[in-house]
Amino acid sequence: MENSKSILIVDDEPNIRRVLEAVFTKDRYSVLTAENGRKALDIISAEPNLDVILCDLIMPDLNGIEVLKAAREMNPGLSVVMITAHGTIRTAVDAMRLGAFDYVTKPFDMDEIKLIVKNALEHSQLIAENAHLKQELKSRFKFDEIVGSSGKMQEVYKVIERVANSNATVMIRGESGTGKELVAKAIHYNSQRADKPFIAVSCAALPETLLESELFGYEKGAFTGAGGQKLGRFELANHGTLFMDEIGELSPAMQVKLLRVLQERQFERIGGTKTVSVDVRMVAATNRDLEADVANNSFRSDLYYRLQVIQIFLPSLRERKEDIPSLTEHFIGKFNTVNGRNIKYVTQSAMDLMMQYSWPGNIRELENAVERAVVLADTSAEHITPDLLPLSMQISA
Repeated sequence: MENSKSILIVDDEPNIRRVLEAVFTKDRYSVLTAENGRKALDIISAEPNLDVILCDLIMPDLNGIEVLKAAREMNPGLSVVMITAHGTIRTAVDAMRLGAFDYVTKPFDMDEIKLIVKNALEHSQLIAENAHLKQELKSRFKFDEIVGSSGKMQEVYKVIERVANSNATVMIRGESGTGKELVAKAIHYNSQRADKPFIAVSCAALPETLLESELFGYEKGAFTGAGGQKLGRFELANHGTLFMDEIGELSPAMQVKLLRVLQERQFERIGGTKTVSVDVRMVAATNRDLEADVANNSFRSDLYYRLQVIQIFLPSLRERKEDIPSLTEHFIGKFNTVNGRNIKYVTQSAMDLMMQYSWPGNIRELENAVERAVVLADTSAEHITPDLLPLSMQISA
């Protein structure tokens, strides 16, 4: 099933199947239907790329609970939404304890069911992305395979090895573009939480109100536009790792809320009264001078000490210039594959320019420069020459 949005509708009532199939087909889902639980299991077995199941709770052969259990065994990342009548809501709640994503009651509110399925789809895709990333990063983040053999980077690897299997909070310090998120992923995928989610959020990318709902989620009706419950990043990262990038950009109000979660491992969704408990390993990153921020009272000292259990300092690229040739070779291989090129090396004059340059954008800037050179090179070219490098680099020489 190639469509990225795929749904299986399981219900013994033909009219319900037809209505739901029409609704989700119109929304460009790939829709499959089953009139009973046994047919549903046959489809689940044959379609490993299913994203969401919308399953009736009460059916004459296999009931929804039995379909849920079997589906979760065959595909643990599959999101199952239960369809229930008002008299069986308690059973639907029990189904959620067994792993159902959510439930919807008859008669349907179509806007509500579409929102629930949309959230379930995002949940399935997040799980799939993490599973893929985990497999990719397991090999990518073996320390003997990480690009960079300078003494400063070897010290970074040693710290990662020591802290990965602990539950200690880690603060990664360094300039923009030095690879802080890659180090956070290395910590996670070399830890005992490697088979659980790695969830990242940039504290600078969202305004405070959106950041709060992203971190803690919200309940239906919490604010205008909150048409259903949304899980926040803390809940999605439960038993795994939450990476908060640019944490120095948090507002004072958000600092207070984050401190409480770190201390108590509990919070409430926006608009909710139920306390949610989580087991999350926190890894944070910043390019700011947090000590100066604490001194001028723009960053809370108690939160600072909570986050500073373990510190990892990433060197800038100008501090590890001996890694430029190996990093360049790595990026050439990457962009050769993406662009169908066959660049084999960098000329000495081009490498001299790269070694002399100060790289204010660090590894991210180097990656962009190599991509530019590979793309601009003649299709038959086998090397990168100085004229293919960014003008700023040529001028600074």
